[in-house]
Amino acid sequence: MTEEEKEDENEEEEKLIPEETYLTAGVHIGTQQKAKDMEQFIHKVRNDGLFVLDIDQADSRIRSLASFLSNYPENRILLVSARQYGKRPIEKFSDIMGTASIAGRFIPGTLTNPSLDQFIEPEVIVVIDPAADRQAVKEAVNAGLPIVGLVDTNNTLENVDFALPTNNKGRKSLALVFWLLAREMKLIKGEIDDREEFDYEVDDFEQTL
Repeated sequence: MTEEEKEDENEEEEKLIPEETYLTAGVHIGTQQKAKDMEQFIHKVRNDGLFVLDIDQADSRIRSLASFLSNYPENRILLVSARQYGKRPIEKFSDIMGTASIAGRFIPGTLTNPSLDQFIEPEVIVVIDPAADRQAVKEAVNAGLPIVGLVDTNNTLENVDFALPTNNKGRKSLALVFWLLAREMKLIKGEIDDREEFDYEVDDFEQTL
């Protein structure tokens, strides 16, 4: 084995999952629009004009995000998704981790109007798409909450405190990201001793068609 092959093998071992699994799920697939904020996360542009995200950064930031969220009480973490394909991933994640989730329409005032039945006071918010979930982002800013955003090549990072570059529109990519996030958080919290002990499959997080 050459030194280059050894380096490649070591890099593969360091990832949470094999790179091929990320690619199969389309985590790297961006859009044909590129926001200036996202240049740092873009690996290349394809011949058809589609921008491709950097898998290494996605992998690294899933680890960092798991560590970051583990600092908060589970029931004070809120996941939000206006996108259909985000519904199952955030609800399954919440079932497993004990976090709160809002899928579908985000009722104005949820984070800012205590008189609403739906009012909730999280300590941190995770949005599937800062653009699609702009009402939640706006209220989180007003409430002074840290905002985690899953961001694609067309997103800006305005008001996003922690960016996770990923395909935030794909059914399989969202399932994989939240499966990985749940597994890493369980490991960090000592609720499992090894990643192999995580009892869920990626399919469990995937939105049905």
